[in-house]
Amino acid sequence: MSNDNEPTIPPPDGNGASADSGNNSEPAPPALPEKEGQEEQKSEENLDFPDEEFMALEKSSSEIAGTIAPVTETKASEPEQEAEPEGMGFLDHLEELRWRFIRAGIAFVVAAIVTAFFSDFLVNQILIKPLKESGPNIHLQNLVPYGQISLYLQVIVFAAFVLTFPVLVWQIWEFVEPGLHETEKAASRFIIFFISICFFSGIAFGYFVFLPISLKFFAGFGSDLIVNNIAVQDYISFFMGTLLTTGLVFELPFVSYVLSKIGLLTPAFMRFYRRHAVVTLIVIAALVTPSTDMVTQAVIAIPMILLYEISIYISAGVQKKRNKKLMEGSAA
Repeated sequence: MSNDNEPTIPPPDGNGASADSGNNSEPAPPALPEKEGQEEQKSEENLDFPDEEFMALEKSSSEIAGTIAPVTETKASEPEQEAEPEGMGFLDHLEELRWRFIRAGIAFVVAAIVTAFFSDFLVNQILIKPLKESGPNIHLQNLVPYGQISLYLQVIVFAAFVLTFPVLVWQIWEFVEPGLHETEKAASRFIIFFISICFFSGIAFGYFVFLPISLKFFAGFGSDLIVNNIAVQDYISFFMGTLLTTGLVFELPFVSYVLSKIGLLTPAFMRFYRRHAVVTLIVIAALVTPSTDMVTQAVIAIPMILLYEISIYISAGVQKKRNKKLMEGSAA
């Protein structure tokens, strides 16, 4: 049986040694709180970085930021550089112009091949017919061995140029159009059709009006005892020069239309300088006329004056439409 008066043995302390019941009457303090306090103190000491280590860490972070910043700036600037349109250089423009002329040249070669099959018709019914109808006292003659070969080649080339004139204008317009402003593009929406109509109208006027009048005047002038034998080369030069001159002169309405559409020309300006324009057109007619007679100069000058008057009405119509648009815009 156990004795109730037997003294109890105290539990061992944190160091593993047993306490003496005789020497220590009070129990030893627990060791767990001391360990927790030491760990908290060590953690607080570890949070305090030395100054040298902190400065080294800050310096390394600034160096890393300095190396990253240029990379981010270059990456940010790359989309801006890609967004900028690439302009064409001088050599690129020359290359573009060269290809435009090559396309026009291909069209010219095709037209020349086609007109070569109708060369006899062009020489007999188109070239010589106005001369035959001018009178019996005028004839053509060949003065060089290769005269007729040269005549046929010139007729084929001239006919091909007339047929491919709209293609040439179209290629030139395609080259010039990207460099124009929006107002200039709007002003020349039907530019190819307008230029072609004016040019063909001038060719028709020269062939059906100017040539018959001039040739009849030349055939009937002078003595009947003198036979008018005209060299083939002189006649073909007169023929082509006349048609090209009238074709270019009939481009005056187109020029006035474009200038009025842009705003550089007004009908009031053209009416104010009408007298000056008439004198200038007479001088131009005297310069471009193949012969020196007054009848031929008048035949060229009168249509140019009429074209100037038509240009005034065209400019007035363009200005009227512009004023109408401005009034509608202000009302809105």
